[in-house]
Parts: sequence; structure tokens; C-alpha cells
Amino acid sequence: MQASHRDYWGWWPLLPLYPYGHRRTLRRQLVANQLWVFEQLQGLFAVAVPIRMTVLKLRQGLLLYAPVAPTPECLELLRELESAHGPVVTIVHSTASGLEHKVAVPAMARAFPAADLWVAPGQWSFPLRLPLSWLGFPASRTRVLFEQGLPHGDQLDWLPLGPVPLGPGPFFEACIFHRATGSLLVTDGLISVSDQRPELLEQDPSPLLFHGRDSGSEPMDDTEERRRKGWRRLVLFACYLRPQAVDQVLNRFPFRWRPGWQQDFEAISRQGALQVAPILEELVFPRHRFLMGDWLQRCAQLPLTQVVPAHFQAPVAANSTTLKALAEAWQRGDKPLGGDDRRLLRQFNRRLEQMGLVPMTDP
Repeated sequence: MQASHRDYWGWWPLLPLYPYGHRRTLRRQLVANQLWVFEQLQGLFAVAVPIRMTVLKLRQGLLLYAPVAPTPECLELLRELESAHGPVVTIVHSTASGLEHKVAVPAMARAFPAADLWVAPGQWSFPLRLPLSWLGFPASRTRVLFEQGLPHGDQLDWLPLGPVPLGPGPFFEACIFHRATGSLLVTDGLISVSDQRPELLEQDPSPLLFHGRDSGSEPMDDTEERRRKGWRRLVLFACYLRPQAVDQVLNRFPFRWRPGWQQDFEAISRQGALQVAPILEELVFPRHRFLMGDWLQRCAQLPLTQVVPAHFQAPVAANSTTLKALAEAWQRGDKPLGGDDRRLLRQFNRRLEQMGLVPMTDP
């Protein structure tokens, strides 16, 4: 994929993630004339996975959920929707703790100066606690969800996930159910992964080809098998940070993989089944499992037809039965898949507890 000024993102040094200053944007329509997603790539060590903004058509205009980087290309695609479906009237920053979601919000708000900006409660910054206005959020039109109201309540149901205390600040996610399309919009809480690769990586397969190698001496030749192997390994990295099948020597590029990693992918993917993201399951909800269980049960009461997460695969076909089964498995405490792969996450969680940075895990 050739970079151009259209995909340039000048604020990338604020959070220097791959692909840095160039963020290609892909727009997909999920429900005709009602729901679209805008996708970009983001990651570390060329572990690039989709990050997604969802756009809803409301009676008053357009709502942007979980903004991505407003590059010239992204804004051009949004202006096209505005010309056909009305102005952007509402921007929703849906998480209190996700820096990869927060960093693009001020620039997106400046691009649409007439839009109201709503943010999840409990916003925090690290290492210094700074007011949102100091971080670029427009003070005159920024309001806090749930505390100062909920926009478009005649068309949307708002489902809070949290708060969960995490030391520096809480985990909190504001999710939306769009009644007109039966779509549940989530940010980080739920994911779905499978062998279906993101279209952006099909257009620029270099991360797939890089991680699809077994040694640095292998050429990055483009084959279907190498793309498939590379994607599976990207998923394991993104879900577990350090999969158990990766050699402990992490300064080797590409990483050295031990036998059995293919089975590890099958365990996490389950052919695209909806699941709680492993990072949240191990680092956030060990302290307050009832919150996730209660949230899943409330989602199961909705007449939903699909879930649109901000990462990995979307949309994910789902209904009340899907969410009810997930809620019951969570509340039973079913042993999560990929236990060995979760070792690093669990060690990190215990270390944070020992340092007093997060509350202790529930028994």
C-alpha cells in the first residue's frame, strides 16, 4: 500500500503505534443507509489489527462512535456520508481508559465544530491527571455520559460496562444499542476472531508476510499460506501480548514459534464465536466478575441481530440466545480457553496487585 498525504496522521507521535503517520481508512456499509464502519490499522511490532469507528444514521444526522484518526481520507469519506445523510451531530468517546481510542477524539471534534461530544465517565490520564480541556477536548461542548444525560434516547439504548477501579483510573465502557438496525456497538469488551482476515491487511499484507516467516532468512514472498499463518500469529499476539508458543527471546525478528501454536489459534478463535476479550478477562474483570455477567445479561434482553466491536471482526451475527449463553458461561466461571497463553496476563495482573496499583482479585 503506497502512503500518500490523504492517509497522513500528523498526531501519531502522541501514541506512536504502527503504521505511525500513515493510516489508510476503509469504509464499509453494514446496514444500507443506516450503519457504516470506518477501519484503520494499529499495533506494535507490525502486529497490526483493525481499530474501528462506527457511524449511525439518526433522525438528526450522524453519530460517530469510537473515533479513529481523522486523516484527510477519513474526513473525505465522512463528508460523503454527510452530503447524503445529514451532518455529524454527535461524537461519542466510549471508553475511559483506552488510549488508542482517546488520542483521535480531539482532532475529530475539531473537524466537526457543530457536533456535541459525549465522553464515558471516569476519564483519566497518566502519569499526570489533566483536565480534558488540556488534552484538547472542547470544554464548551463536551459532556459526560450518564452523569449529564444520554443523547438520542428515543433511538438508542445506552448500556454502561463498569466502572471497575484500576488504580490510576477506572475501566468504563459506554455501549450503544441501535434499535433501528438491532446493532450493539461495543469498544473493547467483546471480540470475535477467525481466519477471516481484515480487508486492510489484504490490501497491504506486509505485517502478515513478516509474521508468516519462521526465520529472518526466509523471504517475504506473498503466498496464501504465509498470509494465513501471519494473520493467525497476529491474533495470538494481539489477544495475549506474549503467546506461550513464542520463544522467550523476544528480541528476535521475526519471533520464533514453537510447535502447537496453530492449536492455540483454534482455541481462541472458535470459528468466530463472540467472547470477552482475554486482556479484559485477565486484567480488569477478575476484580468484578459480576459486573460483566450483569452487563451480558442485560444485553441478552435486547432484540439484537449483530454486535459491532471496535477491534477484530465485525459485524458478528448475534441474538439474545448468543448473549444469554455467554452470560451463563461467565457466571458459572467456566474455565477460559487458552490457559497457557494467558500466563503473561495473569503474572502481570498479580504483579499489579502486589504493587498496590489495582485492587486484589475477587476470591
